[in-house]
Amino acid sequence: MTMASACVQLCLRCRSPVCTKAGASTWKIYTQLQRCISTTRIPTNISSGLFSTRDHRTVQSGVRWKQEMCYYNGLMVKYLTTEAKDRKQTDELSRSDAVVPQNPLLPNTEALLTTESHTSLADLDAPELSPLEEISSEEAISISVPSIPPMSTTLSDYVDASETLTKLVQLGVNLFKLEQRPNVGSMLLRLDFDREVAPRLLFLKDIGVEDSRFGHIISHNPFILTESLENLEARVNYLKSKNFTAETIASMVSRAPYLLNFSVKRLDNRLAFYQQQLKLSASNTRNIVARLPRLLCGSLEPVKENLQVCKIEFGFKENEIQHIVIAVPKVLTANKRKLTQIFDFLHNTMKVPHSLITKFPQTLNCKFLRLRERHLFLEYLGKAQYDPTQTNYISLDRLVSLPDEAFCSEVALASLEDFDFFQKTL
Repeated sequence: MTMASACVQLCLRCRSPVCTKAGASTWKIYTQLQRCISTTRIPTNISSGLFSTRDHRTVQSGVRWKQEMCYYNGLMVKYLTTEAKDRKQTDELSRSDAVVPQNPLLPNTEALLTTESHTSLADLDAPELSPLEEISSEEAISISVPSIPPMSTTLSDYVDASETLTKLVQLGVNLFKLEQRPNVGSMLLRLDFDREVAPRLLFLKDIGVEDSRFGHIISHNPFILTESLENLEARVNYLKSKNFTAETIASMVSRAPYLLNFSVKRLDNRLAFYQQQLKLSASNTRNIVARLPRLLCGSLEPVKENLQVCKIEFGFKENEIQHIVIAVPKVLTANKRKLTQIFDFLHNTMKVPHSLITKFPQTLNCKFLRLRERHLFLEYLGKAQYDPTQTNYISLDRLVSLPDEAFCSEVALASLEDFDFFQKTL
């Protein structure tokens, strides 16, 4: 309290506006402290026997005294901080009118500013150094820096600055699909179009691939742009040696973009697998591979599993499986659950025998919902007859292949409105 009263007396002696304001604040704090002391003074203890007791109000006053002292100590710190800021502003105003001698113990601010300005000018005049060799400032200024973003989550930000990406977009390549795959975006940015991309595109054009298919092929298989031309030529020559025509090879590459990424040894093993497992001739093997070229690219596990399902679970004979595969190669790569669902409905619900399914194998590749709705509609009309030896026989081929209008008018002999209404009741 003595320090606060001394500060008030010193501030009252000064007549400057800043000090007057600060003094008034100090005097206010001093008055509040005095009032707090007078109202919360702790009384003396009252002895009673061997123990010293205090009044309950006395204890509360002591707690309140400590809280208020902490509060006013905070006010004093806030006041001293404000006073220091006000003094700094006053010194700056007085320094603008007259030169004020600085404290010898404090650093010279003008000297610091001068030193800092000289340092910045020296840094500007210093030539930029390269990690490889020294160059002059004129050479450094003449270097053009490409406006390529250092980091981005999409390839579209680099299209304007990359010739390769610009040309690929013009070819119809789907950059959004490519940027979802790891490391593909950085690979494309490092490729030079004239030196690396253009020769591969010319090779595809030479083997008969149409220009409109370039975008599709690169969108699904961008790694074909990094394959050597020698390997690509060797794989095409191998397919030609197996009596695949040039038109067939071009069609296979267009529909199976990864075909040319596999080695000659792998292509030869795949062809031998289908020929041996299905006991097909070379002509029939070429036929199913040409119609479904992804048989040479995908995994063999689903194919082996479907063959076992057709033989063991469905009960087809070996020659029946051959006929089904030659007619509908997609059976080899079909989803096992879907294939089982369709066969179960055909054989157990519609009562179609194995021989009839083998005669119309396209039923194994149809949509299950279409097959189910049409059979139930024919059964509702009393026309679900699939035995060729009976009257009013309905071919399975026409059942699954005709559009709804033709099915209603030619097979069910009912209106399309009746069929739509029946579908809503299912």
